[in-house]
Amino acid sequence: MNQPICTQEELESMKNVDIRTVNPATLRDIRDVKINTALPKADRIQDYIRQIGNPYCYCHGKYVVKISFADTDVTLEDRLLAYIRSKM
Repeated sequence: MNQPICTQEELESMKNVDIRTVNPATLRDIRDVKINTALPKADRIQDYIRQIGNPYCYCHGKYVVKISFADTDVTLEDRLLAYIRSKM
């Protein structure tokens, strides 16, 4: 899997999908995505995008989900731990 699944412009277009107007029938259900943890990180990312189609907007059952990513080295786990510690 050396070639990118999509271009930067295609990713930007996916990122800009409007959750209020997107047709849910055009989205894939994240519950159908299977992550092969044996693959190297770059290949896992490409495989995920190949399976999900739009990594920014997808379905989970009857719900449409829109996500965004921050350009940071802080992980979700780091953020959750900080949140939990702040509530103690």
